[in-house]
Amino acid sequence: MAEIRLERVTKKFGDFVAVNNVSLTVKDQEFVVLLGPSGCGKTTLLRAIAGLGMADEGRVLIGGRDVTYLPPRERNIAMVFQSYAIFPHMKVYDNIAFGLKMHKFDRETIEKRVLEAASMLHIEDMLDRYPGQMSGGQRQRVAVARAIAMKSQVLLMDEPLSNLDALLRLEMRAELKRLLADIGATTIYVTHDQIEALSMGDRIAVMKDGEIQQFDDPTIIYDRPANRFVGGFIGNPPMNFIEGQVEQTDGRLSVRIGGFRIAPDPAMQARLRPYHGRSVLVGIRAENMEALNHPADDALRVRVLVIEPLGAQNLLTVKIGDDIIKVSTHPSFIVAPNEDIWLRFPVDKIRWFDSDTEIAIRPEM
Repeated sequence: MAEIRLERVTKKFGDFVAVNNVSLTVKDQEFVVLLGPSGCGKTTLLRAIAGLGMADEGRVLIGGRDVTYLPPRERNIAMVFQSYAIFPHMKVYDNIAFGLKMHKFDRETIEKRVLEAASMLHIEDMLDRYPGQMSGGQRQRVAVARAIAMKSQVLLMDEPLSNLDALLRLEMRAELKRLLADIGATTIYVTHDQIEALSMGDRIAVMKDGEIQQFDDPTIIYDRPANRFVGGFIGNPPMNFIEGQVEQTDGRLSVRIGGFRIAPDPAMQARLRPYHGRSVLVGIRAENMEALNHPADDALRVRVLVIEPLGAQNLLTVKIGDDIIKVSTHPSFIVAPNEDIWLRFPVDKIRWFDSDTEIAIRPEM
């Protein structure tokens, strides 16, 4: 078993708190992504797990063993860095074998593991090359092969694809996901790229200011963000947020956006009742609104500002009061800048947020 458990981990640099009281459990053989913007603490947290930067408070447990103050070599982990960290003066074979030699494995075991790892990464015909003779993607494969050859319980990856171009990243994402499923290592993967996180992780921990904002399945994080930050960080484009006013007429609640009213579904009526007379944030994704070229009683009139053709879809920028939002339409939907369209808001696709705390308002279960 290689479960990773963090218990109230805190890491400081002087007065700056980089990781603040984080607790997290990664199940055996699970692929978890630490996701967030630069400076959110994700790499610092990974380094605390690796032993490259000891936690100031809390505990780190791997496989039930407290490793909080153990050096990296005693934690049974392997790590892949953003900068590849392979030796330019060594051939590919020796780079992959380096960790095995440091741990004094016998020659036969080293050769077997190097060949296995190289085959998995499709670089078995490059073992006699130097890194300078290889592309960036091939060098990254060498770094991953070196980590896999160690057959460690835990694999830690710090933005391993960020130096690659877009097409190569797309290819490597799929290969890494397949590879990690095959080897069954417990993996923690750091990235600021939310597409990588959504496409690769079993679960995602979204971080901000050294704290985990939400830890859940990718589909839940995308569809039901815990707060405005998560909704605004996940997705391309991110979730739209529109200011609405909660009103009550004849005992039934509605949320007014300009002169248009949205009737929340029954599950949300009781939860929004305390907000009567106050504002809430209406959260909805670009692809969840229906755009019309003609007026409709159940649709809001908006002005189109910008049209971005993206091949499979057109992305419209529209203005609702003081709010600028994005709407995804089919390429066959014809509209020009400065024209009006009408938007329908399916109530089952709306996510509600407290305007003050920016925390999601959940329906009653």
